[in-house]
Amino acid sequence: MTQREHFVSRLGFVAAAIGMAVGTGNIWRFPRMAAQYGGGVFVLVYLLALLLWSAPLLMVEMAIGRKTRLGPVGGFRDFIGESYTWMGGWMVAVCMLITFYYAVITGWCAKYFVLSLQGAFREGVDTATIWHNFQHNRMENIFFQALAIGLCGLIIYRGIQKGVERINKILVPSLFVFLAIAAARAITLPGAGLGLSYLFVPDWSKLADPATWLQAFTQSAWSTGAGWGLMLTYAVYTSKKDDIPQNCLTVGFGDNCAALLAGMAVIPTIFALAPDPAAARASLGDNMGLTFISLAGLFPKMKGGLIVAPVFFLAMLFAALSSLIAQVELGARALMDFGWSRKKSTVMIILLCFLFGLPSAAFPSFLLNQDWVWGMALLVSGFWTILAARKYGPEKLRREINAGAELRLGRWWTVILRYISPLIFLTVTGWWFYQAITWDKTSWWHPFKTSTVGTILLQWLILLALVLLLNKHLVRRTGKPLDYGD
Repeated sequence: MTQREHFVSRLGFVAAAIGMAVGTGNIWRFPRMAAQYGGGVFVLVYLLALLLWSAPLLMVEMAIGRKTRLGPVGGFRDFIGESYTWMGGWMVAVCMLITFYYAVITGWCAKYFVLSLQGAFREGVDTATIWHNFQHNRMENIFFQALAIGLCGLIIYRGIQKGVERINKILVPSLFVFLAIAAARAITLPGAGLGLSYLFVPDWSKLADPATWLQAFTQSAWSTGAGWGLMLTYAVYTSKKDDIPQNCLTVGFGDNCAALLAGMAVIPTIFALAPDPAAARASLGDNMGLTFISLAGLFPKMKGGLIVAPVFFLAMLFAALSSLIAQVELGARALMDFGWSRKKSTVMIILLCFLFGLPSAAFPSFLLNQDWVWGMALLVSGFWTILAARKYGPEKLRREINAGAELRLGRWWTVILRYISPLIFLTVTGWWFYQAITWDKTSWWHPFKTSTVGTILLQWLILLALVLLLNKHLVRRTGKPLDYGD
């Protein structure tokens, strides 16, 4: 049989997997979540979430990918049976629907890196106006979206070794270096201590607040990529000798470290340079504006800000690009499992990403709707992963993962998959739906508003119906894995 692509080294795989996990959410979402939900307490719960939800799911994904040598569609088919192929179809579809607008966000990062190089963020500039004008400049948004997805396509086109592995060995170390530089400058600013206290000093009263736990678990699930199918896809190209527990924990802790570095770069800067603590706290309440308005406006007030700003936005661009690469690879992998060549698959996915990303590039409200709907759907993808492990047999899977592994899983891992992970899913999703209903009690059911429960349920039901109807087609179209020469 013909041998297919594989990662040359464990370092290459780990770099790619960390790049997959570390994204823009580490930089603009984690800092404000940590600041608002207890500082050091949030960080501790965030670490617990990694151990109880994210890492176990990453391990299941890696086990499925390595065992079946197929992407999510074929992986679910061969792992737990043809009747469940639709679960893999759901996972691929959700990831692609996110990719369509994530390429736009990657383009934003590229635009702001260019602006910072041009010295656009200078004293007295209205950064809110810059952001508003850019958001409503459709052609410019489309240009940077095309630039981001085109660059990603060139990398994927070159394959795993010459493309994905090689570029992530550059992107990921550089990302950490840039975040460390930004963090080092931030914590040396006069008055930065208040921001560090806000981030790391535990507010123990928040430990009794359910929102702290639920936000930390949600952030971990989205940040690490658990349930996306990305780790499953990368695992297709690994050796059977690779240590699954060790690799997945390395990826999880690497993602957490990137989030902490981002927090140290963002929060001390805001508290040191904002007019007062109240203004700093107000800045932390705006997800996208936190980075593109507040920080962009504070860099000119910082000594050396003209240097730090490009470094920071380049770090954010690298984070976005490394995640986008993994998402596009997942789509290409699905087509390759249908029998397409890598080159043909890559071109098709890039064209689809560009075309279906145009509404998000042209209409900010459409992007917000898609982020609202499909970001939540990732939790459902994670639940399918849990169900797959439970059907296969958690204890059987644990023994297979432990075979040849230096870091061996105990029976606690089986207990997590059988009881704790399903409970986490039900609690977190139930809480999100409850919150969404209470935010808009009069029209929460409306299916055509930007951020309602109704729009989530409508789009989820449409996708669920499609993948169920196409289940037999997905079974037939997905081929058998080729030899990887393990």
